[in-house]
Order: sequence, then structure tokens, then C-alpha cells
Amino acid sequence: MFSTKKLTPFFYLTLFYVVISFILRIILLFHPITQSTFSGVEILKIFSFGILSDILIFVLACAFLWLYLIFISNSKYRKPYGYIHLGVLLALFLYILSGKSILSEYGGGLEKVGLIFVGIKTLLFALLLFLPQKRDKIRHWLFSFVIFLYVVLIVQNAISEYFFWNEFGVKYNFIAVNYLVYTTEVIGNIMESYPVIPIFTSLFIVAGTISYFIIKKSKIYIEKIPSLNEKLQISFLYLILFGLSLWTVPNLAKTENATNVFTNELQSNGIYRFYLAYVNSELNYFKFYKTLPEEEAFALLDKQISDIHGISVDRKIVSDSIEMHKNVVLITIESFSADFMKMYGNKENITPFLDDLATKSLVFTNLYATGNRTVRGLEAVTLCLPPTAGESVVKRKDNKNKFSTGSVFKSKGYEVKYLYGGDAFFDNMQDFFSGNGYDIIDKKDFSPEEITFANIWGVCDEDMANKAIKTMNKEAQTNKPFFNHWMTVSNHRPFTYPNNKIDIPGDSKSRNGGVKYTDYALRKFFTMAVKQPWFKNTVFVIVADHCASSAGKTELPLDKYRIPALVYSPEFIAPKHCTKLMSQIDLMPTIFGLLHFDYESKFFGQDVLKSDYKPRALIATYQDLGLIKDNILTILSPKQEVKQYKLVLKPNEDIKGDFKLYYDEKPMKEQRNDLVNDAISYYETASYVLKKKYIKINKNSTDSNGSHYLLKFTLPTLQYLCKRITVFLFGCAFGFFGYFTF
Repeated sequence: MFSTKKLTPFFYLTLFYVVISFILRIILLFHPITQSTFSGVEILKIFSFGILSDILIFVLACAFLWLYLIFISNSKYRKPYGYIHLGVLLALFLYILSGKSILSEYGGGLEKVGLIFVGIKTLLFALLLFLPQKRDKIRHWLFSFVIFLYVVLIVQNAISEYFFWNEFGVKYNFIAVNYLVYTTEVIGNIMESYPVIPIFTSLFIVAGTISYFIIKKSKIYIEKIPSLNEKLQISFLYLILFGLSLWTVPNLAKTENATNVFTNELQSNGIYRFYLAYVNSELNYFKFYKTLPEEEAFALLDKQISDIHGISVDRKIVSDSIEMHKNVVLITIESFSADFMKMYGNKENITPFLDDLATKSLVFTNLYATGNRTVRGLEAVTLCLPPTAGESVVKRKDNKNKFSTGSVFKSKGYEVKYLYGGDAFFDNMQDFFSGNGYDIIDKKDFSPEEITFANIWGVCDEDMANKAIKTMNKEAQTNKPFFNHWMTVSNHRPFTYPNNKIDIPGDSKSRNGGVKYTDYALRKFFTMAVKQPWFKNTVFVIVADHCASSAGKTELPLDKYRIPALVYSPEFIAPKHCTKLMSQIDLMPTIFGLLHFDYESKFFGQDVLKSDYKPRALIATYQDLGLIKDNILTILSPKQEVKQYKLVLKPNEDIKGDFKLYYDEKPMKEQRNDLVNDAISYYETASYVLKKKYIKINKNSTDSNGSHYLLKFTLPTLQYLCKRITVFLFGCAFGFFGYFTF
């Protein structure tokens, strides 16, 4: 049996984590924000279950430590294996350095991160290989660094949990997840709000001191590296504990069921709460935002949306004309800001086709996206629902069988499809759209000869345009109307596309190039579409999913949410400008109005062309929820905070009045309470109907073929899954090779 001394790195780190968590619970228990009293039984439950949860969570967190320690050996440096290993690392480094690796396709800083990571691994392995006499000392410093890193993260997490509790009175929730998304803004806020330098100086001093003692007690592991047999025994023991922890932690969380909310929060483990928040992607509106009594909230909503009654958004939409079952093609353009177009003041001529098409279309000049992610745009045009706090419904577990744009078209006998040039598994689109009755055409449905160019996000927009025409020609032969929702991909980092198509090279990785190429691909699509027999009976709706950037000087900068929207059907809809303030959620209900559809609606979106429409727009981040109305922006934030800004249009002689999009947002000293209540009514009722599942349709709903909304395992799907699994396994093997070089 191996010596228990070989377990000392695990033991001392676990002990340190449990002690820190115990101290933190005591501090939070007596924190001023913890406005509650606890019985002896509750305190016993908080600390006993809390400590057990901490131990189990840290067992899981030790997976990286186990992997690091278990692969420490001297045998990997023996000839010829050491030289082969080093050669592979050098080849990998040069591959990434070439700028043509798969990492370069993702854009951003991923390529640089990969280069630094592999470069450090290569350098360390070379030192350990060529300096055997220094190997023990180098390994000691690497071991010390790993221990120090664990200690720093433990202390940092405790500090973060304290400040989060200080702000919100709870353990981590989706706001904490959100902080990882808005890193720049969050770091800036922290720098301004807290004495960062003293805090982090103290952190590193404490972490360094604690690390010194842990390293001193546990360095026997690297001084007398365990044999293969001992490593197998350590691994067996760890994997048993790992499996036990995986099973126990969720069940232990179920005991957080006290009527006293603070008891549940103090008992919980912050790291596990963070994981749950990340997975569930929701932020409880009723817990963190300003609310009204339910009846009052829905009564206010009734004043803004005609004909709803009671605790519901259900209403009957009745047209005064005969329904027209025209084909509808909805094209959502990736990251397409209003200011890319000429009519909004752009002078770079990057959207020549859409600029021309706008002169022949119904143009909604004053439309705002609900969010700044693709899934928010898809949610807005599919569910016509305000952007509730947390992640988009598209990415939530309860995202199926919703009343949607697709369900309205299906009720009218339409073929309903979602077209996407990438892999629809990305961003949970496959699950969402298939779960709501859409048939899906994506990259796995393309034959090799149909793909002329692809990057990490999928096939180029031209290839998708060709596929869309083939799909629509096939649908037209069924003599049934069709609704196709096409999501473009080319206007996305890394902005690569085929060369010799536009005057900006396809490998220049230019944002303007991505925009102009998508415009070019849309021209190709319409050039083909106009030749098809179904063209004259089709309504084309073109809108952005969100803007290209969301950063601004204020929480919700209006110009970062303004998007273009066109409706083109030359023999049906006359060119016109609709200048009413409107939201992305209103677009499809307006299309239904143009087609004179009668239907039972659960939408918050409205037909903006009706006389009773009351102009407003809804914009949001993951946690700031905004209402634009009466030239005032009202923002609801966690901790029941409310801010209001007067919107003052900035003069710009180069832009016509209908298309001016830049505003100064001036804080208001006195609140407009009526607008605050209007904002609350929208977001509270939207959160309520989602929570109560009031916008679900029949749970046993089936598609037009009578099959349930389940993923159809066709041969292309199975091939796709096999490919994904192969890539995943290769990535795991590659990760092991790269990670455990020392």
C-alpha cells in the first residue's frame, strides 16, 4: 500500500479550503445584510451540511491537481521518447505561429492564448529534457506554482463570495456568470469601487504564506515520485471519491429547502451555485428586481397591449380582411448595426445591395434589438417576448413547445424551417428550433460539392443562399406555403469569406469585409430568387439579430441597439418608411398583420401598423432591463434599482430625421413613476408567464408529420455526431499531451 504522505497535497489543500469556507460562513452569518435570526437546528444544518458540501466540491475541483500530479515522471524524458515529444510540441508551436491553425478561425485572442500556452509548455519541457541536473529544482518550482495557484483561487473565491454577498445578500447566481461576459465593464467597476491594490497585495501575501507551509508539508510527492503502482492506487481512490461527489453534491443541494432563505444561502457552496447559475442561465426577476402586485402589473400591461385580460397575455387577433397565405422568408443578419447602411449615415458603401433594396421596401426606421447576442435576436423574432433577466430562452432548459412565430405559421398550414450555415448545435439552436416544430437545414445537410468555402462558423453565406434556393424550390413543389428563417454567419469574426467576390480581400479579416460580403451574398440570393415561380408570392423580411458592438458610455447605449429592418415584396407591399418607435419583438406580429392572419396570440409583440399601437422599445443586457418610451430610457437593475435617462437627440446634418440614431442619455433627477411601472409591467409579466409556462402550447404537440419535436437522427446527423465525438476525443488526447509535459 502506498504511503499516505503521498496524499498530502490533496489533504492540506482540502483542509485549507474547508477552513476558509467555514470562516466565510461565520462572517456572512453576522453580516449586516443577513437580516435574520437562526435556530440552533438551522445553525447546525448550515455548518454540518455546508462543510460536507465544501469537501465534496473540492474533491471535484482537485481533478486538475490529480491529473497534474499523476503525470509527473522521469520516464517521459528518456531517449527517444523525450525528443519525439519535444518535436511534436515544436511542430504544434510552429503550426499555431503560422496563422493558419484552427485557432485563427475563431478570431479574438484565442490564437495568442494558444501560442503562449504551447510556447510555455515547449520551453519547460525542453528545460526538463536538456537540464536533467536541474530537473528536480525546476519541478519543485512548478509544483510550488500549482499549489500557490490553488491557494490564490481559494482565497480569491472567498473574497469574491464576500463582496457578492455584500452586494446581493446571496451566494453566486447568474449575475456572477454575467460578470464573466462583461469583463471590461466589471473590472472597471471593481477598480473604481474597491481598494484593489491593498486587497490583492494582502491576497498574495496570505496566499504565499499559506502556500509555503503546504508545499513544505507535501513536497515529498515530488521528492519521491510515486511508482506506477502507487499512482494507480491513488487514482483508484480519487476516482471513487470523485464519483461519490458527483452523485452526492446535487442530492445535498436538495436539502437547501428551509423556509428561511438565508439558511439555504449560507448552507450552499458558492462554487456549486455558480455552476448551477451557468447551467440554468436564469436570474430570478422576482427576487432581484422591483416588482408590482401581479394583478396591477397585468392591468398596466393591458393598457399597453390591447385586449388582454386577467393574469394572461392571451388575446384574439382578428383581421378585417381575408387571410393571405404568402410565403415568408425571414433573414436575420449576423451583427448588423443600423449604421452600416447608407440611410443611417454610413459613407463607406459596404451595403450597396441592401441600400438599394431599402428604396423598394417597407423600412422600419426606428427599430431596436432586444439584446446584444444572436440568441436574443432569435428569441425576439421567434417568441416575440421581452428579454427577461438572465440568458435567452433559446439557451434555457425549458425552451420547447412555446407559442412562437413557427407555431402560428404551422397553424395556417405552412412548412416551417430554420436555415443556418453553421452547426445548429451551437448556442442550443438545434434544441430550441426542433423543440418548437421547425425542421432544420444546417451545415451537416450540405454535400461536399455544395460547400465552396467554410470557416469555423460554417459555410459562407453564398453557399447558404444556394441551399436556400434549392430548399424553397423543393417546398414550392408541395403546393403548401412555406416559412423559412435563415440566419447568416459570414459577418462574424474572423470575417473570412471567398476571395475575389468583393473589393475587400476575403482573408483580410475585416469587419467591413464581412458586412460587404454578406450584402453581396444577399444580392446573389435575390438574383436567383426573382427567377423562381414562387418569388411573386413571397414576403422577404430582413432584420439584424443584434448590433456589431454593445459597448458604450452608459449601461444601455441606444445606438448599440438600433438595427435595420426591411420588408420586401414588390407586388404586395409598397415602399414606405414606418418611423414609429418599435421593438424587435414587434416585427413578426406586424408581418402577420400585413397577411391579415386571424390567430390566438400569446405574443408581447404587436402589429405596429395598427392605430392602437403605443410606441415603445425594449432593450436589455443579461441584467439591465430597459424600456424606451416618451424619449425616456428606464432601466431596471438587480437590487431593485431603477435609473432613468432623458434622451436628447444629437444633431447630425448628414443623416435624415427618420434615421438619426445617436442620443445623449442625461440622468433624470426626478423619476417618471408611470414609466417605471410600465417597465416593471413588461418585464415582470414576461418573467411570470415564462415561470408559469403560460406561453406553452400543447405539450404533446407534433409536427406536420405527426412526430414529436425530437432530434431526428438521420444519417447526416449521425455522421455529424460521430465527427464531433472524434474531434472531442482527439482534443482530449491532445490536451493530455500538452498539459502534462512537466
